[in-house]
Amino acid sequence: MTGIVVVSGNPRAGSRTSALAIAVGQAIAGRLGSPEPTVIEVGELGPGLLTPGDQPTKEAVAALTEAQLLVVATPTYKGSYTGVLKVLLDQLGPNALAGKLAVPVVTAGVAPQATAAEALLRQLLVELGGITVRPGLPVVEADLSETPAIAQKYAAAVDW
Repeated sequence: MTGIVVVSGNPRAGSRTSALAIAVGQAIAGRLGSPEPTVIEVGELGPGLLTPGDQPTKEAVAALTEAQLLVVATPTYKGSYTGVLKVLLDQLGPNALAGKLAVPVVTAGVAPQATAAEALLRQLLVELGGITVRPGLPVVEADLSETPAIAQKYAAAVDW
């Protein structure tokens, strides 16, 4: 088992959504006394996401299936999660996340949009067999300057 795996579904690696996801993963790891999380930047996988047998994509899928806890983050695109995140998660088999804790993290311009997209991401993770942590973490873009504090507060508030 890998421990904690952070997945940033932003098409652009190193995004503010990615920074939030990594901070949340690190805060949870600190709370649980776990090693640093493994980070998957879906945007770095590029065209390999659509290439059968692509080694980095195979490694990302393996990390997802071997993880004990997943932090899955996405900015809101068209009211939902990003297409590149969906392409990665579509490569998982049925119930590939069975028994794994999954934290949906979503960023958006306004709170209702973040909350709605978080519910859709939660639904996708449950469809794959994940046990989603409640509450998830919808965050408004205007608050992303407070990423470290948001991550620490979230990790402290959830009963792991």
